[in-house]
Amino acid sequence: MNIRPRRLRKSPIVREMVAETRLSKDMFVYPYFVVPGNNVTHAIDAMPGISHFSADTLVRDVEHSLKLGLNKVLLFGVGEEKSEDASTSYNSESVVSKAVRELKSAFGNDLFVITDVCTCAYTTHGHCGIMHDDYVNNDETVEVLAKMALSHAQAGADMVAPSDMMDGRIAGIRSLLDANNLLNTGIMSYSVKFASAYYGPFREAADSAPNKGDRKAYQMDFRNPGESLREAFLDEEEGADILMVKPALAYLDIIKSLKENTNLPVACYNVSGEYSMVKAAARAGWVDEQKVTMENMYAFTRAGANIIITYHAKEILEKGWMV
Repeated sequence: MNIRPRRLRKSPIVREMVAETRLSKDMFVYPYFVVPGNNVTHAIDAMPGISHFSADTLVRDVEHSLKLGLNKVLLFGVGEEKSEDASTSYNSESVVSKAVRELKSAFGNDLFVITDVCTCAYTTHGHCGIMHDDYVNNDETVEVLAKMALSHAQAGADMVAPSDMMDGRIAGIRSLLDANNLLNTGIMSYSVKFASAYYGPFREAADSAPNKGDRKAYQMDFRNPGESLREAFLDEEEGADILMVKPALAYLDIIKSLKENTNLPVACYNVSGEYSMVKAAARAGWVDEQKVTMENMYAFTRAGANIIITYHAKEILEKGWMV
């Protein structure tokens, strides 16, 4: 035989030399759940290894993350007063805005702060918008989301990440940010967010489960790959800087398709259900956690993701799993 592919698999050195997919710590974004109060670190049962943090303990944990080389965070607010109009979501003294100010004060440009923009944790009904007659009103919700994004940006957020799936919200947010001279605040859009069963642990962590109905009237039908491109292209036209696919593991085909059809960076969100299933299987001794986790990370990268939002990030770096 003249052609023997195994020659390039003979040793670790040659395997590393010819590897077609590369993974870097710079690709990781680490999510945090921020709650009111002081000196709070509260473990989240459904997500082993993940906790709620008050702003002061968040700063301490982020300091540790920075030492690992993890310099991008995504903040979710939890525990604010809930209302029908989600007014606490855009209060300048919201838990997220306070956390942004403290993080930027402590770390400045050494830390890139992204904030989730959605009303589900701020509404009494748990839906991602303003409800009328059991239906989320799109345009009224966009107005609230834009004000929420503005509040975070004015607090110092480097980028906002709307996760609601309302039509036109990227244009609404971009317009209000620009009108307030926040031209350099980026938008990472949850462009392709499916109505998925993989979000269960997150809804416990964020206290954001809908108390009635589901989110299929605004989050995407997972049977529709063509529609995912339409949604992403609309966000690109409206001014998004990064396009995201969520969830990630069950939607590698969508990540690949989007990467092939856009020049914007593509992010994927390795969501709570994907994370917690690995943790549960590892604890039961059914899988090797390091090997499965890293196989998943490389799958996201191989599919085309430039950015990986994952709850595994800190542990990957702490334990040296990328070596």
